[in-house]
Amino acid sequence: MGSRRSARIIALQALYQIDISNKTIGEILDFDWLEKKADHISLEFAGHLIEGTMKERDFIDAAITRQLEHWDLKRVSYIDRAILRFSTFSLFFQRDVPDTVVINEAIDLAKMFGTDDSYRFVNGVLDGIRKDKDSTFKNLIKT
Repeated sequence: MGSRRSARIIALQALYQIDISNKTIGEILDFDWLEKKADHISLEFAGHLIEGTMKERDFIDAAITRQLEHWDLKRVSYIDRAILRFSTFSLFFQRDVPDTVVINEAIDLAKMFGTDDSYRFVNGVLDGIRKDKDSTFKNLIKT
């Protein structure tokens, strides 16, 4: 498994813990909770995903919520919500990672850790976010 895939799994676990517990980002970023040792590159990338996602959480949650029809973000499963959050962070703030890679990685993680339908849900939400992002960017260029 590649370092970035490992990092995304760590970020998923971390954001899940933040959602369900009273742990602080500092406690999460010490990575003492990891059962298996991870390499430095994975931990660095995971830390970037976690910190960036939490820093931009209001923006990220708003972008996700715009894609949810008749749903509240709190109704989305913890796993799906964590995947959507760090993937949305990647779509907007990691210019070195192509959108297709972000979405494909999110789908794979949803298949591995979510319910049977999680990957479809995650794909639909992230694709909608990508389209909104692209149309907003194009509109900014025209003005």
